[in-house]
Amino acid sequence: MTRLPALLLWLCSSAAFAFPVQLERGNGPEPATLDAHRCQEVACGNVLRDLYEGLVTEDAAGALIPGMAERWTVSGDGRAWTFTLRDGLRWSNGEALDAGQVVASFRRAFAPATAAPFGELFDALHNARRVQAGEVPPTALGVAAPDARTVVFTLDRSAPLPALLTLPIAFPVYLPAVERFGTQHTRPGQLVSNGAYRLAAWTPQANLVVERNAYFHSRRDVAINRVRFHVTEDAAAELQRFAAGDLHLTEVVPPQPLDALRARFGTQLRISPYLGAFWLGMNLTQPPLRDNPQLRRALALAVDRDKLTRHITGFGEQPAFGIVPPGIAGYSPAATPWSVLPQAQREARARALYRAAGYSRRHPLVIELRYNTSTPHRRMALAVAAMWREVLGVQVRLRNEEWKVFVGNRKQRVITQVFRGGWIADVPDARNFLAAFGNDGPLNWSGYDDAGFRERLAKADAAATEAARNAWLRAAEQRVLNDDAVLPLYFYTSKHLVDARLSGYEANALDRHASRWLRLLP
Repeated sequence: MTRLPALLLWLCSSAAFAFPVQLERGNGPEPATLDAHRCQEVACGNVLRDLYEGLVTEDAAGALIPGMAERWTVSGDGRAWTFTLRDGLRWSNGEALDAGQVVASFRRAFAPATAAPFGELFDALHNARRVQAGEVPPTALGVAAPDARTVVFTLDRSAPLPALLTLPIAFPVYLPAVERFGTQHTRPGQLVSNGAYRLAAWTPQANLVVERNAYFHSRRDVAINRVRFHVTEDAAAELQRFAAGDLHLTEVVPPQPLDALRARFGTQLRISPYLGAFWLGMNLTQPPLRDNPQLRRALALAVDRDKLTRHITGFGEQPAFGIVPPGIAGYSPAATPWSVLPQAQREARARALYRAAGYSRRHPLVIELRYNTSTPHRRMALAVAAMWREVLGVQVRLRNEEWKVFVGNRKQRVITQVFRGGWIADVPDARNFLAAFGNDGPLNWSGYDDAGFRERLAKADAAATEAARNAWLRAAEQRVLNDDAVLPLYFYTSKHLVDARLSGYEANALDRHASRWLRLLP
């Protein structure tokens, strides 16, 4: 047997480490946009957290750590925050990134023309609401750059600003590309970012590829060279692609018997608590649900959440009777006033309210239930429709739409009646789940309009202590539930299939897993 030279042996053994490594990730639906300021769903957020970095970011376990800023301080009253940038920050095209550009990007994010859907989460930022409404110019926003490495925020009330700065709306956008290319600045070759990766390719309805950013400040700690995000709207097909070795990480796991999945995938199946709530929204601006609280409550009472979570979802989800999930420090979630009743009594009351609303088996309610393309969502919609038909005699028309179409229809509140809703926490704060119900913004999909709710939210914002703030938030949540403005179904768990060769994956309450923290073993 011929002996190979030592150098050749070394080259062969190290080849797996020398060649570029590509991570294959399932990502759910096609991202609606890669404009960081306009992103409002998980699919784009996953990609944007690879492409961009805010002043503050999160580690693999979800803890807040320095991002663009190397440090920050806050005033005693919690209303003035000062961030000091790292030295030598650069965009992915090699140009310098300074505090003035960060401020200009914030002004663009809150300008009326941008219509940033998450702008309302920053309502504590001085003049944020007035800037978005066009009442004052973007230069009046409470953010300034006294020098090239310092960004100062002025708030009208205390707020968890560092956590908010991890959101895509707070990412710096390269404005020369926006000015030159307009909405096309998000395309490969035109998108300039500042995160661990840069955009390399985007094939619509197929996949999106990012590659390591040579100008990222911590590039030496980024182990994976390329990441391909796959469009995986069909959860069952995503599972099969994982089983075949085509994916290293899935976005979801389809509803299947849990014991069988564990037997098949073992420790590759990761199920963890998650700050997310799934509910059905009701369009309160159009008939038949407008001005008809008896009908709304009848529909809510008729759903058996225990059956849904045992037989339809099946991954440890908790039946929900409220909007805010458990697990937020210091907050005691509210619940629907009838949640203590056994299911048989709920259904009896549902039938009585259905009749009082003017409906019967001979004169049934005919209503549409709209949801975006997804195997779990389809199963949920079929189950709820069956429960309404069996308990009340409701005739349900299911409407399945591609994500972008669904989001547009839900936001416009014109043709929707009942629709798939819910919320995934942006920050671990009860207010994050409730804020959208307090105004007529793009996230208030039901069109809920109640002065009592807004009053309670305002008192929470003005509260002197955290305990008082949480008490008022709970009162606001109870107001929405008493009005049956939404129909809670369950609280999420995060569920993924993670290849045994993928290290660095850590479960966290917000279920965020930036690729920069992952390593793919050969």
